[in-house]
Amino acid sequence: MWAELEPVGRSERSGGYRRFAWSRADHDLREWFAAEAARRGLDLTEDRMGNQWAWWGDPDQAVRDGDPGVVTGSHLDSVPDGGAFDGPLGVVSAFSALDALRDNGFTPRRPIGVVNFVDEEGARFGVACAGSRVITGAMTGRRARSLTDADGTTMADALQAAGRDPHQIGRDDETVARVGAFVELHVEQGRALVDLGHPVAVGTDIWPHGRWRLDFPGEANHAGTTRLEDRHDAMLGFAGAVLAAREAATTHGCVATVGKVAVTPGGVNAIPSAVTGWLDARGASPRAVRRAVADVRSMVEQAGGVVSEESWTASTPFDAVLGARLQTVLGDVPALGTGAGHDAGILANAGVPTAMLFVRNPTGVSHSPREHAELSDCLEGVQALTTVLEDLAGAQGPGAGGRA
Repeated sequence: MWAELEPVGRSERSGGYRRFAWSRADHDLREWFAAEAARRGLDLTEDRMGNQWAWWGDPDQAVRDGDPGVVTGSHLDSVPDGGAFDGPLGVVSAFSALDALRDNGFTPRRPIGVVNFVDEEGARFGVACAGSRVITGAMTGRRARSLTDADGTTMADALQAAGRDPHQIGRDDETVARVGAFVELHVEQGRALVDLGHPVAVGTDIWPHGRWRLDFPGEANHAGTTRLEDRHDAMLGFAGAVLAAREAATTHGCVATVGKVAVTPGGVNAIPSAVTGWLDARGASPRAVRRAVADVRSMVEQAGGVVSEESWTASTPFDAVLGARLQTVLGDVPALGTGAGHDAGILANAGVPTAMLFVRNPTGVSHSPREHAELSDCLEGVQALTTVLEDLAGAQGPGAGGRA
């Protein structure tokens, strides 16, 4: 499976991946997922946002019985020039865990599902976890359709180009109700497990995080003939915001960066008439993040710019009972919080009992071609996920992860 995914959407220049929502690479990844489901005889469904669900067992009967299914999986899209592990490791591990359960002769009492969430990274349209946000109602279908990429293409246009009806996307309570427990395996996006000397950890929570758009006005003019005192250079305000974000994060004990910028008209010899940047800020304390963003906002407004909040996800604790069950089943494994957002966090905020497993990343690097996990650690992750699924899909009663 890993070898089949390796070339899809890979940039020869950077060695990283450009797997953006509703692109050709995304289509190929969806075809791969469907083929893996068919190879195992799983029932493949799609929800109102196009997320793919491969089921072993009947999830609707389980809902009628009051004991909905156990789901695992992750996403297959990437950030620009992203690594191979962020997302795909969770999907490949999910299929591998199902294979291991079947090889062991296990028959689930509750159905088991594998999910591929679309547009988790938000790399094309700017809002992370769009697939899970829409089906849980955290983002409306109308807003999703109106999101635009860097070329001005709306998500509605992209969906239509992909052969889909954009007006079908929206909240999907029926799909969410099928998920009695969700366990997402993910490569760790940091070095905590390296320091702790463990290959696998149980996730405890996701830090609050958000994205803000920073718009700076200016006046286009000739870069060589316009006197400095006559210039209205939008880039100066933007440059100040980049520095302000770093200073504010340091002051308030969180993290913040401006990782994307669009310049108009974008010529080397033209003074920018407009600059738009996107700020990402996160931290263990929501108050600290909000204070940091307020400092940046103050600087931007002083420079004549405008700050618009594009997304905000509050502190997201995972289900304590489910997490404790995972730690009991897996034994001596550490518990970790994370500053990275995940579909697991969106489901948790929607009331789904949710947990995460992290696999050690020896470099600590993520969202980069240098992102890595050793094969032996990946196999430890598969074994941990297999153990968890066997327990949850064969168990009932308190702590089993099901919803009343």
